[in-house]
Amino acid sequence: MKIYTKTGDDGTTSLLGGTRVPKYHIRIEAYGTLDELICYLGLLRDQPKVDKHFQEALIEIQERLMSASAILATESETASENIPKLYNSDLEFLEREMDTMNEILPPLRAFILPGGHPTASHAQVARCICRRAERLALQVHEQFGNCEMVVKYLNRLSDYLFVLGRKLSYDVKAKEIVWKPRK
Repeated sequence: MKIYTKTGDDGTTSLLGGTRVPKYHIRIEAYGTLDELICYLGLLRDQPKVDKHFQEALIEIQERLMSASAILATESETASENIPKLYNSDLEFLEREMDTMNEILPPLRAFILPGGHPTASHAQVARCICRRAERLALQVHEQFGNCEMVVKYLNRLSDYLFVLGRKLSYDVKAKEIVWKPRK
């Protein structure tokens, strides 16, 4: 299979279902941002301070994000019957993971500034990419529908990535820096 098709040379691409749209279409922006997030989670997963449990969790998340991408790229009901779905159990997975991490983390009493260790910082950058993807997915959902679970999943995932960043900081004994607003 050739990677290049030349069909996008005119600045368009196909959605699942066959409709051609400009490469700046909101659906393309949305699933393109998910692609960025999937890649960034791969970078996070490859960090030396990320243990086997979190590596496996991040692979699970990348797989769910591939499903979310397919949902965002699908423009017709007929095509959507053949794509992977997101389920409440996917949200529950993230919630369980957060609950487990939060059991050992000190309570959060203030806003914290990202940083402290490169691995934790990667988790926080991934959180920001996830939030951007969520905003774009919400636009797709509002314009075209059928993306409610994608929006929910991305909302929960950004929370997970925040907690994961805190957990990674905790594991390497990095100090959390509390934001001190000026008065």
